[in-house]
Amino acid sequence: MSDSGVLRVGVVGLGWAGQQHLDAFAAVDGVEVVALAGMEAEQLAVLVDAHGVAHRCARWEDLLDVEGLDAVSIAVPTFLHAPIAVAALGRGLHVLSEKPVARDGAEASTMVDAARAAGRVLEVVFNHRQRGDVQALRRLVSSGELGRPYSARTWWLRRQGIPTLGSWFTNAAASGGGPLVDIGVHALDWALHVLGEPRVVAVSAVTASELGPQGRGGAVGARKTLAGEASAYEVEDLASAFLRLEGGGLLQLETSWAVYRDRLDEIGMTVRGTDGGAELVATGNPDPVGALRVFAEGGDRDVVAEPGRGHRAVVEQFVDVVRGGPGVWKDHDGTLALERARIIDACYLSAREGREVAL
Repeated sequence: MSDSGVLRVGVVGLGWAGQQHLDAFAAVDGVEVVALAGMEAEQLAVLVDAHGVAHRCARWEDLLDVEGLDAVSIAVPTFLHAPIAVAALGRGLHVLSEKPVARDGAEASTMVDAARAAGRVLEVVFNHRQRGDVQALRRLVSSGELGRPYSARTWWLRRQGIPTLGSWFTNAAASGGGPLVDIGVHALDWALHVLGEPRVVAVSAVTASELGPQGRGGAVGARKTLAGEASAYEVEDLASAFLRLEGGGLLQLETSWAVYRDRLDEIGMTVRGTDGGAELVATGNPDPVGALRVFAEGGDRDVVAEPGRGHRAVVEQFVDVVRGGPGVWKDHDGTLALERARIIDACYLSAREGREVAL
């Protein structure tokens, strides 16, 4: 940090996620976004001017050369997460990266190794665990009111939600997969968070690619990729998985970009416990606060939750960890995100080979 104690941050990425990072860092006292990188020159100029950023860079490599940086925030296509993070950590910078941490567990492992070698922070944006309704469900489980959870289901379903047909999202080499790695990782993260981080010991999964290859389920036409050519549809558009948990529990995960269902997106989670159950459902984009209901012998009831703070909360926690010093940094090296990546890898392997995969 600078002599004045200001944390100096560079942000890579100009899209929706990058703008969330910019706004969130700008709202934290003692933090200054001093550099912004992105290939879209017009958008870069607009955001630099709007946020008063001192350095504008077309290339992320040039951003890392900006003197005095303390941390880098990564909000770009998935195939760039590992190269940027490893390079930044190698320069002694702390890193906050969008999810998924990388295209697969092997890539994620290089990032964690780099964080450990540098003694710096590597955090990944799991903003949906910051939802107020998810936090309320987590409190219900941790309080013991539902007894011992033994079965749960989590989902994020879209009817027409392929991010962009023909873009890097639908290119397997660039994205690492479809909805399972894109939005399914959010559902996996909040579910394991709610359940108290049980260890996943085996997975059995099935994926399908039925609508995307027909040009259904996304924007009309194809958008050029960063390589300059429209990609064929190479990933799944629906994934379902059974996750065996240590101690005999079960977590079911379902996620889709495109499937015939209600037109509104839906996220949710059910928890079945020995003394009660609970269900959370949020629809729309999704709604800031979903409907949370508890089922128990003494009577069912609704739980009212407050809206969460998403990226704002993630960024504030990241800043707190960085300011906490080396004694705190060692516990924030990306290990949790790596574990999520390895579970997703196992799901894809299970789907390809038609068998259960042990972790």
